[in-house]
Amino acid sequence: MVMPAESKHRWHADDARDLQREDHAWPRYEVIDGELLVTPAPRRIHQFAIGELHLELGTYLRGNREVQVWLSPADVQLEPDTTVQPDIFVAPRGERGMGWIGIRSLLLAIEVLSPASLKHDRSIKRRFYQRHRVGEYWIVDTDAQQLERWLPDDARPEIMTDRIEWTAPGATAPLIIDLEALFAGCAEL
Repeated sequence: MVMPAESKHRWHADDARDLQREDHAWPRYEVIDGELLVTPAPRRIHQFAIGELHLELGTYLRGNREVQVWLSPADVQLEPDTTVQPDIFVAPRGERGMGWIGIRSLLLAIEVLSPASLKHDRSIKRRFYQRHRVGEYWIVDTDAQQLERWLPDDARPEIMTDRIEWTAPGATAPLIIDLEALFAGCAEL
Protein backbone atom coordinates (compact mmCIF):
# COMPACT_ATOMS: atom_id res chain seq x y z
CA MET A 1 0.00 0.00 0.00
CA VAL A 2 1.33 3.40 -0.97
CA MET A 3 0.83 6.26 1.48
CA PRO A 4 0.84 9.83 0.20
CA ALA A 5 3.70 11.97 1.41
CA GLU A 6 2.70 14.49 4.03
CA SER A 7 2.91 17.97 2.64
CA LYS A 8 3.47 20.76 5.11
CA HIS A 9 3.14 24.35 3.99
CA ARG A 10 6.23 26.42 4.70
CA TRP A 11 5.23 29.91 5.74
CA HIS A 12 7.29 33.04 5.06
CA ALA A 13 7.50 36.43 6.76
CA ASP A 14 5.66 38.03 3.81
CA ASP A 15 2.77 35.60 4.34
CA ALA A 16 2.36 36.81 7.93
CA ARG A 17 2.38 40.44 6.79
CA ASP A 18 -0.22 39.65 4.12
CA LEU A 19 -2.51 38.04 6.71
CA GLN A 20 -2.24 40.92 9.17
CA ARG A 21 -4.89 43.59 8.67
CA GLU A 22 -3.72 47.13 9.34
CA ASP A 23 -7.02 48.03 10.99
CA HIS A 24 -6.76 45.12 13.50
CA ALA A 25 -3.91 44.37 15.87
CA TRP A 26 -5.23 40.84 16.46
CA PRO A 27 -4.83 38.08 15.73
CA ARG A 28 -1.08 38.41 15.67
CA TYR A 29 0.89 36.43 13.08
CA GLU A 30 4.51 35.35 13.47
CA VAL A 31 6.67 32.95 11.43
CA ILE A 32 9.54 30.94 12.88
CA ASP A 33 11.32 28.25 10.86
CA GLY A 34 8.47 28.13 8.34
CA GLU A 35 5.79 27.62 11.02
CA LEU A 36 2.94 30.13 11.30
CA LEU A 37 2.10 31.11 14.88
CA VAL A 38 -1.34 32.72 15.33
CA THR A 39 -2.19 34.40 18.62
CA PRO A 40 -5.66 35.73 19.48
CA ALA A 41 -6.29 38.92 21.46
CA PRO A 42 -4.83 38.74 24.98
CA ARG A 43 -6.63 38.70 28.33
CA ARG A 44 -6.83 41.79 30.55
CA ILE A 45 -4.31 40.34 32.99
CA HIS A 46 -1.84 39.91 30.11
CA GLN A 47 -2.22 43.55 29.07
CA PHE A 48 -1.91 44.74 32.68
CA ALA A 49 1.38 42.86 33.15
CA ILE A 50 2.76 44.19 29.85
CA GLY A 51 1.78 47.74 30.77
CA GLU A 52 3.46 47.54 34.16
CA LEU A 53 6.66 45.99 32.81
CA HIS A 54 6.85 48.48 29.94
CA LEU A 55 6.39 51.37 32.37
CA GLU A 56 9.21 50.06 34.59
CA LEU A 57 11.56 49.53 31.64
CA GLY A 58 10.64 52.84 29.99
CA THR A 59 11.31 54.79 33.18
CA TYR A 60 14.59 52.95 33.73
CA LEU A 61 15.79 53.49 30.14
CA ARG A 62 14.71 57.14 29.83
CA GLY A 63 17.77 59.06 28.67
CA ASN A 64 19.72 55.93 27.70
CA ARG A 65 21.24 56.66 24.30
CA GLU A 66 22.28 53.07 23.58
CA VAL A 67 19.03 51.10 23.84
CA GLN A 68 15.27 51.53 23.59
CA VAL A 69 12.24 49.57 24.83
CA TRP A 70 9.41 48.67 22.45
CA LEU A 71 5.96 47.08 22.59
CA SER A 72 4.33 44.73 20.15
CA PRO A 73 2.95 44.74 17.53
CA ALA A 74 6.30 45.10 15.80
CA ASP A 75 7.62 42.78 13.10
CA VAL A 76 11.16 41.95 14.20
CA GLN A 77 13.22 39.93 11.70
CA LEU A 78 16.30 38.46 13.34
CA GLU A 79 16.80 36.27 10.28
CA PRO A 80 15.43 36.31 6.73
CA ASP A 81 11.91 35.02 6.24
CA THR A 82 11.15 35.02 9.96
CA THR A 83 9.16 37.51 11.95
CA VAL A 84 8.55 37.62 15.70
CA GLN A 85 6.59 40.01 17.87
CA PRO A 86 7.74 39.85 21.49
CA ASP A 87 5.27 41.48 23.88
CA ILE A 88 8.07 43.80 25.04
CA PHE A 89 11.64 44.01 23.82
CA VAL A 90 14.78 46.05 24.33
CA ALA A 91 17.02 46.59 21.33
CA PRO A 92 20.05 48.71 20.49
CA ARG A 93 19.01 52.03 19.04
CA GLY A 94 19.04 51.70 15.27
CA GLU A 95 19.51 54.16 12.50
CA ARG A 96 16.72 56.67 12.04
CA GLY A 97 14.23 55.77 9.36
CA MET A 98 15.15 52.07 9.33
CA GLY A 99 11.90 50.97 11.00
CA TRP A 100 11.66 47.47 12.42
CA ILE A 101 13.99 46.16 9.71
CA GLY A 102 16.85 48.01 11.43
CA ILE A 103 16.55 45.78 14.51
CA ARG A 104 19.03 42.95 14.12
CA SER A 105 19.52 41.92 17.75
CA LEU A 106 17.60 41.96 21.01
CA LEU A 107 19.04 42.53 24.44
CA LEU A 108 15.84 41.50 26.22
CA ALA A 109 12.65 39.84 24.97
CA ILE A 110 9.61 39.43 27.22
CA GLU A 111 6.54 37.30 26.64
CA VAL A 112 3.62 37.29 29.07
CA LEU A 113 1.93 33.90 28.86
CA SER A 114 -1.64 33.50 27.69
CA PRO A 115 -3.45 30.17 27.30
CA ALA A 116 -3.13 30.46 23.51
CA SER A 117 0.59 31.37 23.52
CA LEU A 118 1.94 29.13 26.28
CA LYS A 119 3.26 26.35 24.02
CA HIS A 120 4.84 28.70 21.49
CA ASP A 121 6.40 31.02 24.09
CA ARG A 122 7.96 28.21 26.12
CA SER A 123 9.25 26.11 23.23
CA ILE A 124 9.41 27.51 19.69
CA LYS A 125 10.07 31.13 20.62
CA ARG A 126 12.43 30.27 23.49
CA ARG A 127 14.60 28.13 21.23
CA PHE A 128 14.51 30.83 18.53
CA TYR A 129 15.59 33.58 20.96
CA GLN A 130 18.34 31.39 22.39
CA ARG A 131 19.57 30.51 18.90
CA HIS A 132 19.80 34.22 18.12
CA ARG A 133 21.69 34.94 21.34
CA VAL A 134 19.05 37.30 22.75
CA GLY A 135 20.66 38.56 25.96
CA GLU A 136 17.74 37.53 28.18
CA TYR A 137 14.34 36.04 27.49
CA TRP A 138 11.72 36.46 30.20
CA ILE A 139 8.56 34.37 30.28
CA VAL A 140 6.07 35.93 32.68
CA ASP A 141 3.51 33.49 34.03
CA THR A 142 0.82 35.54 35.79
CA ASP A 143 -1.14 32.41 36.77
CA ALA A 144 1.82 30.73 38.49
CA GLN A 145 3.09 34.15 39.68
CA GLN A 146 6.61 33.58 38.45
CA LEU A 147 9.06 34.79 35.85
CA GLU A 148 11.39 32.44 33.96
CA ARG A 149 14.69 34.02 32.97
CA TRP A 150 16.42 32.29 30.06
CA LEU A 151 19.96 33.09 28.92
CA PRO A 152 21.28 31.96 25.52
CA ASP A 153 23.05 28.82 26.79
CA ASP A 154 20.56 27.78 29.49
CA ALA A 155 19.06 24.29 29.51
CA ARG A 156 16.72 25.35 32.31
CA PRO A 157 15.42 28.76 33.34
CA GLU A 158 16.10 30.65 36.52
CA ILE A 159 12.72 30.98 38.28
CA MET A 160 11.99 34.33 39.94
CA THR A 161 9.04 35.02 42.23
CA ASP A 162 9.99 38.03 44.35
CA ARG A 163 12.12 40.31 42.15
CA ILE A 164 14.26 40.44 39.04
CA GLU A 165 17.29 42.58 38.24
CA TRP A 166 18.49 43.57 34.79
CA THR A 167 21.20 46.01 33.76
CA ALA A 168 21.03 47.73 30.38
CA PRO A 169 24.12 48.70 28.40
CA GLY A 170 25.17 52.20 29.36
CA ALA A 171 23.31 52.06 32.71
CA THR A 172 25.08 52.73 35.98
CA ALA A 173 22.65 50.71 38.12
CA PRO A 174 20.38 47.73 37.57
CA LEU A 175 16.64 47.89 37.15
CA ILE A 176 14.94 46.05 40.00
CA ILE A 177 11.36 44.95 39.35
CA ASP A 178 9.22 43.93 42.32
CA LEU A 179 7.53 40.80 40.99
CA GLU A 180 5.43 40.32 44.11
CA ALA A 181 3.84 43.74 43.52
CA LEU A 182 3.34 42.98 39.82
CA PHE A 183 1.61 39.69 40.54
CA ALA A 184 -0.47 41.22 43.35
CA GLY A 185 -1.77 43.77 40.83
CA CYS A 186 -2.55 40.95 38.40
CA ALA A 187 -4.45 39.05 41.07
CA GLU A 188 -6.74 42.03 41.61
CA LEU A 189 -8.09 41.81 38.04
